[in-house]
Amino acid sequence: MSHLRIAVILGSTRPGRNGKAVADWVIEQAAGREATYDLVDLADVDLPLLDEAIPPSMGEYQHEHTKKWAATVAQYDGFVFVTPEYNRSTSGALKNAIDFLYGEWNDKAAAFVGYGSLGGARAVEHLRGMSGELQLADVRQQLSFSLMTDFKDFSEFTPGDHHGPLAASMFDQLERWAGALKTLRS
Repeated sequence: MSHLRIAVILGSTRPGRNGKAVADWVIEQAAGREATYDLVDLADVDLPLLDEAIPPSMGEYQHEHTKKWAATVAQYDGFVFVTPEYNRSTSGALKNAIDFLYGEWNDKAAAFVGYGSLGGARAVEHLRGMSGELQLADVRQQLSFSLMTDFKDFSEFTPGDHHGPLAASMFDQLERWAGALKTLRS
């Protein structure tokens, strides 16, 4: 099997966000694995609100920002979505970025890392539902970071040691599925 590339998509663009520290931790935990893990920060992608007239399932993108985003997503075999929980769901920025595309997500694998007062669990559940529609195979193991126990003063990320083995399990599942699905796309 050829080398796997995984994008760790940071789903918050909010000033002062906690997500950057979480995403950086995910990248650190993935160091030394056979797959390559890259951070894709939606704050750097800078997409407007969905502005394509043709549905993404048609793959006929009109705007350069969409074409650039499509090229970014297309190069990856799998994704780790790092999501905050806002109002019992994922962030608007992440939902918007996902909705811009369709085919570039198909037949790939996804894992989820949530953070918030309840560990981002409800945000992850919404992402799991969207994954099925996008033909993304989501893995069982997820990471959930609580603002109460994994952040000092709700802002400094201080994850417990027990998260390391859970991350390794998540990466194992993600890489197995990403590898299997890569054969469908080739």
